[in-house]
Amino acid sequence: MDKRELYDNIEQLGEKADQLRLMIGNTQDSLTSLVERNAELEIENQHLRERLRELEDKALAKNNPAGLSKSRQNLEKLYEEGFHVCNVDNMYGSRRINDEPCVFCEDVIYGERG
Repeated sequence: MDKRELYDNIEQLGEKADQLRLMIGNTQDSLTSLVERNAELEIENQHLRERLRELEDKALAKNNPAGLSKSRQNLEKLYEEGFHVCNVDNMYGSRRINDEPCVFCEDVIYGERG
């Protein structure tokens, strides 16, 4: 092997090392991005589980009207028959379109009592 071949081989090794460094950097960037996304999804998943528990608790409370006064039970019955029981925009007594839920009605029925 003469000096020229040796020099060419060293130069090729240097180019390959540069390519490898670039590839490693790109892989590290991808890995960092994946780790960040995973952390975001874990937090979102935790929040969704908490929200699901809240909704399940609310559904259990809704299906168990034992704690409701007689007047609230009457409002609940009207609501379940498809009528508004809230007074938002004078909606009381009007038909709920497609029996869509109304948070204002649910607040009147199941909201804090005091």
